[in-house]
Amino acid sequence: MHLAIDAMGGDQGPRAAVGGSVQALRQYPGLSVTLYGQRAAIERHLSASLLRSALGRRITLNHVEGVLPASMSPSTVLRTSSCHTPVVTSLHAAVGAVAEGRVDGCISAGDTGALMALSRLQVGMLEGVARPAISAPIPTLGKRCYLLDLGANVDCQPRHLLQFADMGSQMVRLLDGVERPRVAVLNIGIEQHKGGRLQRAAHELLSARTDCGYEYSGFIEGDALFKGAIDVVVCDGFVGNVALKTSEGLARMLADRLQAAFSKNLLSRLISLLTRPALASFREQINPVRYNGASLLGLAGRVVKSHGAADSRGFFYAIERAIKEVHEQLPQRLKASLAG
Repeated sequence: MHLAIDAMGGDQGPRAAVGGSVQALRQYPGLSVTLYGQRAAIERHLSASLLRSALGRRITLNHVEGVLPASMSPSTVLRTSSCHTPVVTSLHAAVGAVAEGRVDGCISAGDTGALMALSRLQVGMLEGVARPAISAPIPTLGKRCYLLDLGANVDCQPRHLLQFADMGSQMVRLLDGVERPRVAVLNIGIEQHKGGRLQRAAHELLSARTDCGYEYSGFIEGDALFKGAIDVVVCDGFVGNVALKTSEGLARMLADRLQAAFSKNLLSRLISLLTRPALASFREQINPVRYNGASLLGLAGRVVKSHGAADSRGFFYAIERAIKEVHEQLPQRLKASLAG
């Protein structure tokens, strides 16, 4: 298995990408990676002894001088990619490697809009898919719940939400082994008359489906996302992105408040010592880092988006997500499932 890594994307750049890649290489002996970016910046995070080791022989450095500016809009990215003298950045090179079939997939922590735009242009879409969707799991009381779309499509139509439900349910069936996923539409209430035109129209389309391979459960409110009763929740990208970022912020706030509460005085610190294993387990369960790695569903190849603020551990989980998609042949099986 060979993956392309955009080493220059994200807030931490090569530090997170290289650290996460080395961790993945140690855990998966059959994995090799190509790191795309400025060689000098990448090598600062790779020791000479590591590069000479057996693990280092599974790392290829591909020097790319250009770095995509964070301020560049997706439309500008597309224009500069299609002109006679296209701009070449680490993101272009990593996505291009997928398009040319030189790697099994790529991971980037770069700008979401630029990554999606380039992937649609270079990798292409699965036949019959109107729009790709970004999907990632969120922590729940039960099994994981997948939310889509998370920002790729702000202005959705009802048919797009219908297709998100199809793709999301197929992904859960293929990757998580859920035989009949439960699907719901994110709304401001569970009553059929509530919500905007998009939600009500999507509800009608989904309610009319028969023999679709999943169980449609109607509307779901935001507070029910974390109960674990639903496998796939669909919404437009604006709502999904806000819901995801809010849940991540809430998880961090709860962890910080809990730590502060057990550090107030001597008694609370003693209680903290007694409950340390349980507290550590709780922090780990709600830690957004564990759920890093969003799939770009609907593309003809495997492209995974890592959170821009992810550290090396978070980037590792994004790589692990890509490994699972490669192992399960997600785009190919998704294409066959949707055609069926």
